Amino acid sequence: MYPLKFEPILKQTLWGGDKIIPFKHLNSDLKGVGESWEISGVEDNESVVANGPDKGLTLADMVRRYREELVGEANYARFGNKFPLLIKFIDAQQDLSIQVHPADDLAKKRHNSMGKTEMWYVVDADKGAKLCSGFSEQITSKEYKERVLNNTITDVLQEYEVHPGDVFFLPAGRVHSIGAGSFIAEIQQTSDITYRIYDFNRKDANGKTRELHTDLAREAINYEVLDDYRTKYDAVKDEPVELVACPYFTTSLYDMTEEITCDYSELDSFVIFICMEGACKMRDNEGNELTVSAGESILLPATTQDVTITPEGGNVKLLETYV
Repeated sequence: MYPLKFEPILKQTLWGGDKIIPFKHLNSDLKGVGESWEISGVEDNESVVANGPDKGLTLADMVRRYREELVGEANYARFGNKFPLLIKFIDAQQDLSIQVHPADDLAKKRHNSMGKTEMWYVVDADKGAKLCSGFSEQITSKEYKERVLNNTITDVLQEYEVHPGDVFFLPAGRVHSIGAGSFIAEIQQTSDITYRIYDFNRKDANGKTRELHTDLAREAINYEVLDDYRTKYDAVKDEPVELVACPYFTTSLYDMTEEITCDYSELDSFVIFICMEGACKMRDNEGNELTVSAGESILLPATTQDVTITPEGGNVKLLETYV
């Protein structure tokens, strides 16, 4: 097999902005693009291969055709024909709703779906851009409902001003919201289940407010309070820095000016690289070679033994993730 690129799936949203199209160097005049689904196995939103002999096949087609060769033996045994990760870029020109996602057991019971644990890497941020992650003080499920009804739920959320390079890990059950001016790379379980808790009484183009899922969310929320919800890490040049390791994905940051070779001979998983800055050449052990630029994502099949990454002039920033 060979490294795969995919056609982006662009999503126009009520809160979307104008950063995704130029960031990805796309020839499109779409307005209000809030999300680009980079690699997706979500039903009815499957990514389509953009390169090589499998061009035109969906990611779901690829998993069914190549099975363990694509995703790895343990992943195929665990997830079957369902690709386990969803990769996105998110551009929030307005505040997103305050929301929460269910964990695996509740998502399975209610929706026959995976839960949704995710992480954010801040690619860029306007001055003063903020997001919310977790509660700032202890509340009960009864108080949660009262605060949603009286418009004070935002008073008990932990708010952070964000800057490029900031990382937040969001296990299922953590209340959160992306604020206006935030441009984010998101890695998550393959799930599109979101419980909208509060939407600032915002109205859509037809003058209607969006549906809230107050009661569904109440059972999904983890009411635990932490001192700090940010993921701290030491920035190091030219070697991988692990950001998140959880049962659903392991993600590292590569901030590169020099060539690096990654050895995957002992890894039983596909590997995804998301390029956030610069451009690089990637060459695998079978001699397959392609260029990856800012705004692009690439999927290395589980058969890949190693890959050499060579920056093409200047700095390159990549996120590497696998299951």
